[in-house]
Amino acid sequence: MNIYITDGTERGFYSAAFYACTDKNCTVTSSKNWQIPLGADIVPVEPNDEHAERVRKKLRGYDRGALREISLILRRGADTREMTALEYLRLIVKERRPVREKLSRPAVLNAAAEIKKVTHEAHRFTGFLRFMEGENGVFYAPFSPDNDILELIVPHFIRRLKTQPFVIHDVTRKIAALWNTHECLLTVTDEKVNVCLSEYEQVFCDLWKEYYRSVNIAQRPHEKQMKGYMPVRYWKFMPEKNDVL
Repeated sequence: MNIYITDGTERGFYSAAFYACTDKNCTVTSSKNWQIPLGADIVPVEPNDEHAERVRKKLRGYDRGALREISLILRRGADTREMTALEYLRLIVKERRPVREKLSRPAVLNAAAEIKKVTHEAHRFTGFLRFMEGENGVFYAPFSPDNDILELIVPHFIRRLKTQPFVIHDVTRKIAALWNTHECLLTVTDEKVNVCLSEYEQVFCDLWKEYYRSVNIAQRPHEKQMKGYMPVRYWKFMPEKNDVL
């Protein structure tokens, strides 16, 4: 059994799929926590533009929309994302046509479930993301999503804050999107980022917390309902919830 180890990028996945698509008894992963079976052969795969494009070209010929679907699957925070994408890719190549409607097939069902988790989280963060004003006038929004959704949510905020410079920072993956009102740059960040906030930012946070307390009815707790609308994992960067963490 071969274990194809990739670098975690989309290009790396397609480079591994060049071999793994026809290697029925194999695993493709970028996880460092993957349990390696006894006797398995480790095959490191370096990203290869030629191999990756050949796989994309074949997939594009059968189902152009599958390229975006696989891209979304590969954004999942689960260790099984490459195998989910590979099984879906294999089925499309085998059928030589789109298969997304065949939900009775495990590969399609698993792919649809993973895509939904990614897109649902991206949609939620368009409403949950909170910005802080830096002393230089740039808005800063840290967040820690389960999935790699930074690039998915940036277009929404560019449309909403077109004339406002901002930084959206995925602190888990140590990547940030920088918008200067003209272009957006995706960059790798340090282990810890220090942001100097404006003198008014704390005042705004305190006012928001006071508003939150004023509309809350202590005698009628609704924490269960609140968690349903706004899961606890999103509270970390919300000023009105920081006091309860």
